[in-house]
Amino acid sequence: MQDASLPRPALLGIDLGTTNSLIAVWREGRAELIPNALGDALTPSVVSLDEDDTILVGKAARARLTTHPERTAAAFKRFMGSDRQIQLGSRQFSPEELSALVLGSLRQDAEAFLGQAVTEAVISVPAYFSDEQRKRTLFAAELAGLSVTRLINEPTAAAMAYGLHEQKFERTLIFDLGGGTFDVTVLEYALPLIEVHASTGDNFLGGEDFTAALLQACLKHWQLTPSTIDAQAMASLGDALEQLKCKLGEGAQQLSWRYAEQTFEWELDEAAAVKIWEPLLARLRAPIEQALRDARLKPRDLDSLVLVGGATRMPAVQQMVATLFGRLPYRHLDPDTIVALGAATQAACKARDGAVEELILTDVCPYTLGISTNRGEGVSGAFSPIIERNTVIPTSRVQRYSTTFAQQTEIRIAVYQGERPWVRDNIFIDSFDIQFTPSEQLQSLDVRFSYDINGLLEVDVTLLETGERYGHSIDRSPTGLDEQARRDSHARLATLKVHPRDALPNRTLLARLERAWMQSLGDERARIAEWMDTFNTVLAGQQASEIASHRSALNDALDQMRL
Repeated sequence: MQDASLPRPALLGIDLGTTNSLIAVWREGRAELIPNALGDALTPSVVSLDEDDTILVGKAARARLTTHPERTAAAFKRFMGSDRQIQLGSRQFSPEELSALVLGSLRQDAEAFLGQAVTEAVISVPAYFSDEQRKRTLFAAELAGLSVTRLINEPTAAAMAYGLHEQKFERTLIFDLGGGTFDVTVLEYALPLIEVHASTGDNFLGGEDFTAALLQACLKHWQLTPSTIDAQAMASLGDALEQLKCKLGEGAQQLSWRYAEQTFEWELDEAAAVKIWEPLLARLRAPIEQALRDARLKPRDLDSLVLVGGATRMPAVQQMVATLFGRLPYRHLDPDTIVALGAATQAACKARDGAVEELILTDVCPYTLGISTNRGEGVSGAFSPIIERNTVIPTSRVQRYSTTFAQQTEIRIAVYQGERPWVRDNIFIDSFDIQFTPSEQLQSLDVRFSYDINGLLEVDVTLLETGERYGHSIDRSPTGLDEQARRDSHARLATLKVHPRDALPNRTLLARLERAWMQSLGDERARIAEWMDTFNTVLAGQQASEIASHRSALNDALDQMRL
């Protein structure tokens, strides 16, 4: 029983996104977004290493993507679960270490907002994240000093927030297109029950890909080769194209880019952009069709559509969804914030908060899990499913197998994830060997998969001849996240200096001014240079009220210039 004199642990939900991250808290019967040091709900999932080796996270780091691309990283969530190392200056970081820095920044914001220590949270992940990616997310939270009470699929989190708003009985499709991932979930509300029927997706399809397609198209139009353009110029062009993409709904847009003493211009309207994006828009259809097929529904059987993720603001995506389903999606919920609010709602459910304790959520395993087997004489490498995709979780399923030949002394259990008949075409998760006493006959064994609500897998093998049992917890990948690697990550992050939260607004403005200067020319550039000099002089005076006044005025001026 908790000591009544101690503050109750905050009920926090975190949306750890590819492009932006958010944190929300459940209090006084509702989910509430927590602002960062700049007063914004959205914290860009960007990390930069300053010249003095101080870490910057968020808006200041995002501004440095253009001015210091070699010291700045974004979209690293896409590499979670891989052995990718990301270079920032003279240091290297893994995707989970960079994610930990973002989580640590969110944690600091929550502690400043709530006035108490923060140690626990529910964190959302893409529905199609693998077992390894989920474990790496848990490790990123550990590095940030957070204990994860539950991992929740992003569309499912959105469904929880949406369900509290609507209180309806209906079938709904959650269309979740973020910066780097795409998820589709079909579910049914029969409150207090929210039942997920099917979930699928694409971990390498998001808003970043739509921007990358524009980048390829404009370089082709200008007959430029990407490999011949330096990193800073490429980052500047990518930033300009991201801004252009966001303005396409306002009409035709002009892009002017200065490089190698030349000015390159490109005009783009929505129709031309849709033509460039045709392959990406086509890729959005396959997961939708699969989710509906697995849920045994037709588009006309759905009562509503909910759009989640910043990339769903694109008119081309909204038009594609409306055409496919013959109706408009709901627009009254903010697609950028609904996942964080839903994660906080799930935190309240786990704590049995009175406002939501009756809300019951069922989820599914979004992909098929199985092992490598022999299919007939001489045919090896076949994929044998044990847990089929969209099985309700938590679940435990068992399949019976036998040895390949008499006198066999060892068998390898190789675990895979995927929907293809051969393991070579699926995702390898882990493997382990079992030794046993040879026999004159083939021996039988039961392989049991247990999949929990966090999407983590346990494997148990029972030898029927002897009754021997072998348990295997899949806690590392072939890339080697072993105990030594974990200790090394803790040690690397412990040596970093993190920019003080209370000084972050000033550092963010300086980074923004530097980026604006780089993107400007002529008189405009001279004016921004004057602003930088003035603000540095004001900072040197160390008068808090004067600094705040100048900071506010300069941010307003940059907003008006749309820089």
